[in-house]
Amino acid sequence: MTVAKSREVGIDNRESWPDVRGQILLDEPMAKHTSWRVGGPAQQFFQPADRDDLLAFVRLLPITEPVLWLGLGSNLLVRDGGWRGTVIALHGTLDTLQVRDIDDSRFPTPDSPYVYAEAGVHCARLAKLARDRQLAGLGFMAGIPGTVGGALAMNAGAWGGETWPVVERAEVLMRDGDVRWLAASDLEWGYRHVALPADALGFLGAVFRTRIDADGEDARATRESLARRKATQPVGKPSAGSTFRNPPGDHAARLIEASGLKGYRIGGAQVSTLHANFIVTEAGARAADVEALILHLQAEVQRLHGVTLQTEVRIVGVAS
Repeated sequence: MTVAKSREVGIDNRESWPDVRGQILLDEPMAKHTSWRVGGPAQQFFQPADRDDLLAFVRLLPITEPVLWLGLGSNLLVRDGGWRGTVIALHGTLDTLQVRDIDDSRFPTPDSPYVYAEAGVHCARLAKLARDRQLAGLGFMAGIPGTVGGALAMNAGAWGGETWPVVERAEVLMRDGDVRWLAASDLEWGYRHVALPADALGFLGAVFRTRIDADGEDARATRESLARRKATQPVGKPSAGSTFRNPPGDHAARLIEASGLKGYRIGGAQVSTLHANFIVTEAGARAADVEALILHLQAEVQRLHGVTLQTEVRIVGVAS
């Protein structure tokens, strides 16, 4: 597949964004920004220079503009027709990560420090900071192949841990450019699900609770889990992580494998031969191949086992 080139907003159009310093691209191929390496062009693509630049840009956007909040694109399938609206890319910009001291008056005093992470921080980096500071409770983040913003948006989890049970409060950007802090108890969340207010664009960051890893047990468990992940998942191949949510009392991978679909292929998309809940892509793959494979897996598992598999990945955009 030939990936079209994007073009930067010209000087004349740039006058519409007088207070914006970041990069604005038109017709930017989303195949460059998703972990499946497929996807059509974004009508407008914005990489803010910094946090203030992001707020300035959002305040100038029409309130009705469709906006796609993008981290590493690791839980996302953009159809071949692309995204008809604006993509805002946070990775590489919102990258503040720090431990808040327990006497910081801005946060309730806990028994151990809080960690603050902005939405563009890679989850593995957050886990590493916690490990280096001998803090427990965030080791599962090492198994999430995305950013903190994405983890917050879907209550991502790994190895029995989930994001929102360790969130103290989250920072949310509203459509009008206002920034609000919301406690975890202010939001409805569950397995791979978080309900944001209707007028919210997405998460800017969050404060996470931790505890002291006095005996190093959390760090050891994280190392062991990473070793199992490397041995049992197609690490290093283009994928979006787990494709489907695990149904109650079962595992999507088991159902797919029991349906004889491990290794099944449509076009340039294939069910991983290492882990059946992963779809991997090869050069020349199209988003339509991935979506067709997802639909086939759902239909076959429903036919053979009576179970409806729900996607964990988000599918957006228009077909070509």
